[in-house]
Amino acid sequence: MKLPNTPTQLHVVRVLEVLIVAGLGFICTPSGAAPAMDSPAAAHVMKTAARMSVETRISSLHARLQITSAQESLWQPVAQIMRDNANTMQTLLHARNDGANQMSATDDLHSYGEIAEAHADGIRKLTPAFESLYDSMSDVQKHNADLIFRNEGRRMGHKG
Repeated sequence: MKLPNTPTQLHVVRVLEVLIVAGLGFICTPSGAAPAMDSPAAAHVMKTAARMSVETRISSLHARLQITSAQESLWQPVAQIMRDNANTMQTLLHARNDGANQMSATDDLHSYGEIAEAHADGIRKLTPAFESLYDSMSDVQKHNADLIFRNEGRRMGHKG
């Protein structure tokens, strides 16, 4: 793999890295780094906006998966893990954004590594909870879930 060598190429690679780290939009926080927050009120507004976004994704996925009332007890852990993952990712992205101007190259790599590891940990936490839900689904729901995840992965650049 040829490494980028111009500032524009480096910028494109960094944007792609952030998008990949943000990952499956319905699991993580909104893609890209959050804007700098100048006050506690601005921080609250950003946190509320991010919460609404994850809640919107949770609600959308619930509807798209056609979760039945009998499956609600299996759905709730999935939704909570999605919230927890979003909060973790949001915290890390805010810290990265807040310190971006003072980061050395090694600080940047460590920060990126923390975000990538948190993303992987989030998926590892989500998988068994979702697997329990998936196992309870009808064949039609399973097929629908397979299509949703397959299409989300392609849209987010995870699959060719």
